[in-house]
Amino acid sequence: MPRFYCPTPLTPGDLIDLPASAARHVQVLRLQPGDVITLFNAGPEVPGSGGEYEATITQMGRSHVQVQVGAHTLVEREAALQVHLALGMPANERMDWLVEKATELGVASIQPLMTERSVLRLSGERADKKQAHWQNVAVAACEQCGGNRVPRVHAIVTLAQWLKTPAPLDAAQHKRLLLSLRPESVGLRDAAHAKASDITFLSGPEGGLSPAEEDAALAQGFAPVTLGSRVLRSETAAIAAAAALLISG
Repeated sequence: MPRFYCPTPLTPGDLIDLPASAARHVQVLRLQPGDVITLFNAGPEVPGSGGEYEATITQMGRSHVQVQVGAHTLVEREAALQVHLALGMPANERMDWLVEKATELGVASIQPLMTERSVLRLSGERADKKQAHWQNVAVAACEQCGGNRVPRVHAIVTLAQWLKTPAPLDAAQHKRLLLSLRPESVGLRDAAHAKASDITFLSGPEGGLSPAEEDAALAQGFAPVTLGSRVLRSETAAIAAAAALLISG
């Protein structure tokens, strides 16, 4: 059954117009009145909701689609562990791929960062457009993979700005991990073995973080970790870490 993200409060029995992006998708799929679809609304705009709703198409116009909201199913397909990726943005289209795959794996949020060695540098309107584009990539990936909660793609900031964010008060439940080649780094699984409710994983762009940036992160309570002896691309490393943390028995 086709699934669509509808970032608005949903109540069984209501008649609503689908958002423009979802309406276009319905048109592309050539669905017709009477066809049944699935809606979900948990995401950056409606963070407190969950589950999914059956909905029946009632009207189709040239640019709008009306549906009647049906039964709500309180089903969740998200991992109990909240994983937040904070990463130096890779160049070209690799960030699109990273956002898509991270969403499929079930990350809770993605923080794009500009670092000393970042190739991709964005600000102002260009940064806002990229953030909106990546958020749409996350929506599409969530619709495809069956997830019921769209991860938030945060606004682009520098690493120095982001590190000023206060650390969680309960360090035992909120781990902060830094991908690093330092000799004291431990394996990711070992570092994350202790029970935690969420993990923030910080990694650099092509070329990694500078020594000064790593020092700044360590001073903010990040623990250095490694993914093994292989050299991974920046986007591969972030996805490998998310998979190791989120896909388990």
